[in-house]
Amino acid sequence: MGNLLKVLTCTDLEQEPNFFLDFENAQPTDAEREVWDQVDVVLKDAKEILDELQAYKGAGAEIREAIQHPSDEALQEQAWAAVVPLVGKLKKFYEFSQRLEAALHSLLGALTSETYDDPTQHLEREQALAKQFAEILHFTLRFDELKMTNPAIQNDFSYYRRTLSRMRINNVPAEGENEVNNELANRISLFYADATPMLKTLSDGTTKFVSENKNLPIENTTDCLSTMATVCKVMLETPEYRSRFTSEETVSFCLRVMVGVIILYDYVHPVGAFAKSSKIDMKGCIKVLKDQPPNSVEGLLNALRYTTKHLNDESTNKTIKSMLQ
Repeated sequence: MGNLLKVLTCTDLEQEPNFFLDFENAQPTDAEREVWDQVDVVLKDAKEILDELQAYKGAGAEIREAIQHPSDEALQEQAWAAVVPLVGKLKKFYEFSQRLEAALHSLLGALTSETYDDPTQHLEREQALAKQFAEILHFTLRFDELKMTNPAIQNDFSYYRRTLSRMRINNVPAEGENEVNNELANRISLFYADATPMLKTLSDGTTKFVSENKNLPIENTTDCLSTMATVCKVMLETPEYRSRFTSEETVSFCLRVMVGVIILYDYVHPVGAFAKSSKIDMKGCIKVLKDQPPNSVEGLLNALRYTTKHLNDESTNKTIKSMLQ
């Protein structure tokens, strides 16, 4: 395959670029190595985070017993003992979101720099970094899908905070309080209160990246995102490209990445992804999603429906709105 990105000739400039991003095999060049190594450390832990979140069962039964029998000390202790290690996990997930944001900043710095003239060249020559950016988006949407379907997370954390404040009032030493002090508990609570906490971390992080790099035209960032969305769409709708994927997993990976960059673009671009002037072919992207087996993309369609910023703007094309109804 050689290049992550095969750029095929376009018959006219208006036509969208045809790319093949080799998400399966891209390897870092010497120029990419420094940033790639930093991000790789974070991505190595991402799988473990997803496994732990998937296995997260919560302490619902113990909490219910404790609440129903408030004067039974043994049940109170059981519930507390069940919740404390879980809160340690929730803290770990939250801290990972901070590391993910830092990794995103490193990648955006590389992929939007003035080294090359346009995002196509960046993606063509920084193949392994584009793949890492895609892996971050894939992780983010997967994390949020799992979190959304697990109400135990917020219940456990609320119980922990209520019990902790009661223990403080009664001057009971709280084992585990060193784990999460009050200020950190507030931040963690805000994180999980969001329906899609990792996506919020990334969209806030991308917005912050743009505002901190005032010398960098905002188009460098938005064009990088829109080009990536186009790349994914073209690969998914072109049988010749799609047949190059060696694993069916790569299809769902590609779909998640496409949705992820659309959402980031929608947050960072002044008028968003759904406006007429948007560089993303939203109708085409939604059509690609709707052409998949329905049960496999409902979560992604919901992400476009409920976590974008501009879908319900007056300026959004009615056809797009009805496609997402």
